[in-house]
Amino acid sequence: MFLYQLLNLFFVASKKEDDPKYDLSLYKRGDLLEVPRTLFTHFGIYLGDNRVAHLIPDILPLISKNKSAIAKMVTNNRLLVGVIAKVASVRVDSVADFAYGSEILVNHMDKVCFQPPLDGDEVARRAEKLLGPVTYSLLWYNCEHYVMYCRYGMAISYQTYQFCTTVRKMFFSRMSAYLTALCGVGTMLYLGCVTPLTLLLNLLISFTIWMAA
Repeated sequence: MFLYQLLNLFFVASKKEDDPKYDLSLYKRGDLLEVPRTLFTHFGIYLGDNRVAHLIPDILPLISKNKSAIAKMVTNNRLLVGVIAKVASVRVDSVADFAYGSEILVNHMDKVCFQPPLDGDEVARRAEKLLGPVTYSLLWYNCEHYVMYCRYGMAISYQTYQFCTTVRKMFFSRMSAYLTALCGVGTMLYLGCVTPLTLLLNLLISFTIWMAA
């Protein structure tokens, strides 16, 4: 049953509401566009003429050679499985397909990034130069890294930074160090394997978490 549901992710396109009409006059070549999509915010670079370049995970190219199917809008199912498989590409879609029914923010990152944006034509040129398949990494190379490099010249991701900060607070804290030490000692006592080596290993792990907190 699980395998059947997993296979459905590859072949069943998710439904979406009718796309709102987007006023293309609001966007200039080189603008950084962002929309909420699935678990994270999605980013793209406007190229002009109703075209948006964006890095998006997509499992379909890995399992199919049907170019017309691959060229269609990437659904959330395709996207999420692509994240897991680390398969992505920098592709060009219409504004409506990129937005996926969501409201678009324009150049919002200009208020956050300390680096001034490059000239619009240079931004678009960089975006077009990177078109094609890429290896996706949620932490090290995602859609935000791509657009930040194109518009500001530095491949960074504020979403990744916030995610790592949250994880650090959850797992690398003094409380985590205490709990790790207690669980380690408890496990060793339960299994009857209390030796100087296991005690040293438990102490080393707890100390590492303590220092990272």
